[in-house]
Amino acid sequence: MSELQNKAPIRVLVAKPGLDGHDRGAKIVARALRDAGMEVIYTGLRQTPEQIANAAIQEDVDVIACSILSGAHNTLLPRVYELLCAEDAQDDMLFIAGGVIPDEDIPGLKEKGISEVFTPGTPTGTIIQYIQDHARTEGHL
Repeated sequence: MSELQNKAPIRVLVAKPGLDGHDRGAKIVARALRDAGMEVIYTGLRQTPEQIANAAIQEDVDVIACSILSGAHNTLLPRVYELLCAEDAQDDMLFIAGGVIPDEDIPGLKEKGISEVFTPGTPTGTIIQYIQDHARTEGHL
């Protein structure tokens, strides 16, 4: 058996923080991740940062992938990271985000703990490759 076959699948929590009611993109990404052999837990719509952080810790995921379209990314995403830090879990999970996030906001989000941001039109293969390359290998900040 190869080393890859011995490893458990990468566990990804896909979450929709805030009041955003559109989850088509999140479901497409979740399906692509599952089809790539990852174990995906989808939290559903309108999750609070506390719910997302708690679910990630309870489910012992390798990756948190937040999809946000509401414009509240500068508030909600750093809050999820703060909650992970409060539980000393930030180094155990890769934290990525996607959705309608202006390019000028991306550097600030990365400074606040989000490893990568994928904007609309990013091929799912790019997201999959990023997760495969970075999950379980790098801490954050």
